[in-house]
Amino acid sequence: MLRLHFTAGDLARTRLADGPDPLWESVLSLHRLRDARTDPVLARWGERVRCDGAEPLRRLLPLVPARGYFPDFLTPAAGTAGFEEGLEAVLTTPRARLREEIGVLARSRPLTDWAGAVGEGGAQTMGRLGTALRDYRRLALDPWWPRIVARVDADRRWRCRTQLLHGTEEMLRTLRPAVRWRPPVLEADYPVQVEVHLEGRGLLLVPSYFCRRAPVALADPKLPPVLVYPARLPDSRPVSPEHLARLLGHTRAAVLQSLRGGCSTSELAHRAGVSVSSASEHAAVLRDAGLISTSRHRNSVRHALTSMGMALLEEQRTGGGGRRSGGSGQPAALRTARVLDAAG
Repeated sequence: MLRLHFTAGDLARTRLADGPDPLWESVLSLHRLRDARTDPVLARWGERVRCDGAEPLRRLLPLVPARGYFPDFLTPAAGTAGFEEGLEAVLTTPRARLREEIGVLARSRPLTDWAGAVGEGGAQTMGRLGTALRDYRRLALDPWWPRIVARVDADRRWRCRTQLLHGTEEMLRTLRPAVRWRPPVLEADYPVQVEVHLEGRGLLLVPSYFCRRAPVALADPKLPPVLVYPARLPDSRPVSPEHLARLLGHTRAAVLQSLRGGCSTSELAHRAGVSVSSASEHAAVLRDAGLISTSRHRNSVRHALTSMGMALLEEQRTGGGGRRSGGSGQPAALRTARVLDAAG
């Protein structure tokens, strides 16, 4: 489990990367090359890369094991500015840091001679590392870059809009199910137990094409905090008003539609034409499904649509044209059906 501890200042400093990070995509795509569960599209990509990329892979794979630790210097903060900026940061990593991080790698698995030489940071070795990263980018990322950019940009536009309209906490809730916001802690499924106290540094969220299941963070908690997470998969299936009513029931669908703009329980009852007790009951079911949030202000309870709830209504309004699903890769309607069915 990865647990990121926030303060109010951290929430104010949490932001999304401006686009895909080519160094993170390089490292995570190396993981995908050895993933037997890769989807068919990436399987074809992997076959081509393994066939044509023997030389860069010979140098890069020993630094990026299939599981567990890989050195943080391979994914520098400068990568958010572009490949060349990130590569320059990799190649100018201080020797003390190279030695330390390659030493951590050596404690988890035997090192090849090449990986050990990277830890020494010699000019010739680092030059070969730079060549391997450039060749790998040209072979593995450049042909795929338009679709990487398209998926990441769609994901970040949706989450930035949620952050702008509803605040950072609501945006963090959109990262479910692999990432869960339990104030003041952001929890993520992770292979080891890690506690990171942000302490006012904020968090950079990086949507990634090649990050396909669990999110990834830097190993060194002293570095600027980063969380790389899977960019959302596309969804082309529309949700019509009739589908919405069948999914939720006519009354509950009316309750959900009545929550545009947010309101109290009594206002919700008036808008939906139901009793206050019925409005409260339906609101509880919709809240459990992640479609609405409820907050208390003094003696008043107010309900508001979550980003998932807004997406579901938007799918209904637009017929699904170009809308994209949440982190599970399914439309909002399908992701709530089981919860709502169980609630009756």
